[in-house]
Amino acid sequence: MSEKSQHNNVMLAVLAFTAVVLVVCVTGYFVIRTEPETIQGQVEVTEYRVSSKVPGRILHLYVSEGDYVKAGDTLAIIDAPEVRAKMMQAESAESGASALELMAQNGARREQVRGAYELLQQAKAGLEIAEKSYNRVQRLFDEGVMTQQKRDEAYAAYKATKAQMLAAQSQYDMVKSGVRREEKLAAAAQVNRAKGAVQEVSAYINETVQTAQMEGEVSEVYPKVGELVGTGSPIMSVSIMTDVWGTFNVREDMLNGMKVGDTFTAYSPAFDKDIRMKVYHIKDQGSYAAWKATKANGQYDLKTFEVKARPVDKIEGLRPGMSLVIKR
Repeated sequence: MSEKSQHNNVMLAVLAFTAVVLVVCVTGYFVIRTEPETIQGQVEVTEYRVSSKVPGRILHLYVSEGDYVKAGDTLAIIDAPEVRAKMMQAESAESGASALELMAQNGARREQVRGAYELLQQAKAGLEIAEKSYNRVQRLFDEGVMTQQKRDEAYAAYKATKAQMLAAQSQYDMVKSGVRREEKLAAAAQVNRAKGAVQEVSAYINETVQTAQMEGEVSEVYPKVGELVGTGSPIMSVSIMTDVWGTFNVREDMLNGMKVGDTFTAYSPAFDKDIRMKVYHIKDQGSYAAWKATKANGQYDLKTFEVKARPVDKIEGLRPGMSLVIKR
């Protein structure tokens, strides 16, 4: 073989070896290289439920899903006839208690005082007659003219008449002096108790008119007009669209750069752009969300943490449920 042929063979071998090395390197690059980890989260907003303290039937719904409401707007009317009946009872009890208090404060009327005085005078006159009769019978008894039985009957009549006079005297004194202070206080307390019952029922009646506590968007309406709702049953949910954040479930080995106060970039498929976000809350999701090791060769379990972050800049149209994607 000529020297030139040998040189060509060597060059071909070198080129072939180089080609093989390049193929192996390229293949290894595509096979071995690590794809970027993807963390997917979603947009969330503060939401509150509208519910009533009283059971009843939905009489009217003033809003529908998707409507925007302001604080104080009427959302629904509940028909609760039982509450109205309780209000009538409470108002009647208050009227009665107020009348009794007025009587206690004003004391007895002049007609009552005059009547008690006349009864007292009659009792005194009767006592005077009974006493004279008893004294006469006693003298006759002492003289031996009157029997023991007649004397005892006259004495019993005298004692009974005296007791009647004392009772009339007590009644007259009470009517004349008026009601005791303790009775006036008791009457006033009864009025306050009745007023409290009226206020309590009024509060329940106010619950039949459901109003928005904060402005937001009606995200869901649960019952229909005519349906019954129980105590505390939700009538609708209202989303506060101005309080927006993103929630991500992040494995702990990917928390680098996600401390409270850190900012990062999340991609929004809905807007096809990146959104700058700032972490404000991190919470351990517990053992149920742990990433379990599949090999015993030096691996260990990894926990998942809930990371919440708010957009740094206001993003118009950002709605709950929209996806947020982080590439790490």
